[in-house]
Amino acid sequence: MSGLQLSILAGCLVGLGVALIVWRLAPAHPHLGAALDRLAPQRGTLDFTPIAAATSLQDRLGLWVQRTLPVTSWGKTPTRELALLRIPVHRYYGEKALYFVVGLLFPTLAALVLSLVGFTPPVLVPLAGSLALGVGLSFLPDYNARTGARAARDEFTRALGAYLDLVALERHGGAGTTQALETAADVGDSWVFQRLREELARARWSGIAPWDGLSELADELGLPELGDLAGIMRLSGEEGATVYATLRARAAALRTALLTDEQARANAAGEKLSVPVSLLALIFLLLLAMPSVLRALAVS
Repeated sequence: MSGLQLSILAGCLVGLGVALIVWRLAPAHPHLGAALDRLAPQRGTLDFTPIAAATSLQDRLGLWVQRTLPVTSWGKTPTRELALLRIPVHRYYGEKALYFVVGLLFPTLAALVLSLVGFTPPVLVPLAGSLALGVGLSFLPDYNARTGARAARDEFTRALGAYLDLVALERHGGAGTTQALETAADVGDSWVFQRLREELARARWSGIAPWDGLSELADELGLPELGDLAGIMRLSGEEGATVYATLRARAAALRTALLTDEQARANAAGEKLSVPVSLLALIFLLLLAMPSVLRALAVS
């Protein structure tokens, strides 16, 4: 290793150490808008973790990105998916920033290692690789959020079918509209029923109708099935309509739709499995035919 390479490496290590010391000593400033939104009676921002509790590197980096960088340049933020998964927005931006930094550093470190063993790639190769890998990895949190939200919506729909049946039974037993919604939500212990209990409690404390709270939650999380439930219960609460048969029919329709969707996924998975099986059969036929082909070629 030459003296110039040692000097460059030592300078990088010293600069990294100074940056870490400055970052550690810098105080964390809470975002005033986010703090005021959390004090508001209506549903505020998607940051469910208090700013004061953001002590991890990912949270602090995300808060810094929100305060200093134009976050619109990172692409469209999956707000509904983050709200459904209960991932704070600043943590999402912190994850994107960390992936971007990792993508930037990896090709540079690889080029440095190669230079230490005697192979020095052109400067443009690690530079272009760093930018491409950093930008590509920064979109990985978007994919994770959308994939996780898709699975969470499926689970929410399954639990909502059971919740509809419970509400229908409560209404059939003579309970009021609000009481039926709250009593049915107290039965389950999954995160779906917990989310419903929290929303019904927030509506009660805010002085709004529970079906209005469920409708707002459905719009925020992108759950049209929950919006249908809110519409049915609004008819029951405001107009006194009998909704037992409607709720049972809606629950049955949800289960039928879920079963159809699962059957379609199973058929798609079966079609994907048929491709490697066909390739294996083709390879097996080629192995069986190869001796005869070689023998015919040798005779000719």
